[in-house]
Amino acid sequence: MSKPFEPFLLTYDGSADFHTLKRYEEREGYVALRHVVTELEPDETTEIVVNSGLRGRGGAGFPTGRKWQFVPSADKVPGPRYLVVNADESEPGTFKDQILLDKDPHRVIEGALISAYAIGAEMVYIYIRGEMPREAVILQEAIAEARAAGHLGEGLYDTDVRVDVTVHRGAGAYICGEETALLTSIEGDRGYPKIKPPFPAVKGLFGQPTIINNVETLANVPHIISRGADWYRSMGTDQSPGSKIFCLSGHMKNPGLYERPLGTGLLTLLEDESLGGGPWKDLPFKAVIPGGSSVPVLTADELDVNMDFESLQAAGSMLGSGGVIAMDESVDMMESLYNLSRFYHHESCGQCTPCREGSGWVERILHRFHENRGREEDLQLLLDIADQMAGKTICPLADALVMPVQSHVTKFKEDFLKHVGGEIPRIVPPSSWAVG
Repeated sequence: MSKPFEPFLLTYDGSADFHTLKRYEEREGYVALRHVVTELEPDETTEIVVNSGLRGRGGAGFPTGRKWQFVPSADKVPGPRYLVVNADESEPGTFKDQILLDKDPHRVIEGALISAYAIGAEMVYIYIRGEMPREAVILQEAIAEARAAGHLGEGLYDTDVRVDVTVHRGAGAYICGEETALLTSIEGDRGYPKIKPPFPAVKGLFGQPTIINNVETLANVPHIISRGADWYRSMGTDQSPGSKIFCLSGHMKNPGLYERPLGTGLLTLLEDESLGGGPWKDLPFKAVIPGGSSVPVLTADELDVNMDFESLQAAGSMLGSGGVIAMDESVDMMESLYNLSRFYHHESCGQCTPCREGSGWVERILHRFHENRGREEDLQLLLDIADQMAGKTICPLADALVMPVQSHVTKFKEDFLKHVGGEIPRIVPPSSWAVG
């Protein structure tokens, strides 16, 4: 009989001082960092993470250790290397990184320092979303604690290793969650994405090799170093090992954060009494977005799927950030898409014409439906616009709108047609919502 899963990322016990260095060291904090700095070479550290199969938790799911291996050697590209922590959590339906920064900041810092050592970086930048002022202060305090205790800075653990950390606050732009826009923002320019190649691992921050990792990704690293790659692979699936923090929101009885092994069934997350608890008000689920607002929506008939990268891809969606948004039968899926279109149009940086113009066009069409002025032919027009946006821009923001458009329109056509025939009373939005 297999042992029950015990969360190792979400271990907050409710105490007011859980985030402090004292409490973190009681949980073997910085033991893994000391081990790699004093006993392992950078390549050995990277190899452990490669063998663990850890994949990025920011959405793309790229193997973390392999990403580190892309950094060129110093003889090929001289100069500094940088490790950047992407804490610009802004995907609607996603709130996992914020709790890690708020309650367990030293775990994230230690993971970042280990990763920096592995790639030969002496400076870590934590790029934190502007709407997280509390977490920014907590991070600064944790960094000061770690520095005073000798866990970062010059001569780490009486070696010649130096690693320091700087917190950089963003200003609330969703686009800066994209790695090249994030780097541009740190450099002091407007957060515009850049064409790749060159990739950041070769030419990133200030033109030097740079690795960008997500908060949740880095929180896994100390555990992997301390417990080993085999321990990590004992959870999850062969291609998606480890655990995942799932953000449950929407029409369920127990919304919140839950850590479970990758490969856990979506229906289990939604309906288990110790997890989502089933639909609130006992209305059946109509649709579920499984990985944050930018991934294709699943219908009620498609919910029997496992929550890992491969299974969701086979089901026509994505794991993404793990933001599970449940909607019951009371939801009008046209209004759901209209809400999402307003967000993505507002957050488009405007650099690429297909995204800038396409997102606005989609919102205007859906605004007509919202006012019961939609036309049946507009449904095909929405799909045509989406087709002209997909894969035709520098960054994936256009695709982040395209996937909801395609899945909502094709799977819930009836909800859109109701706004053609005037079956729903006309909704007069506030003037601030008006779209030209």
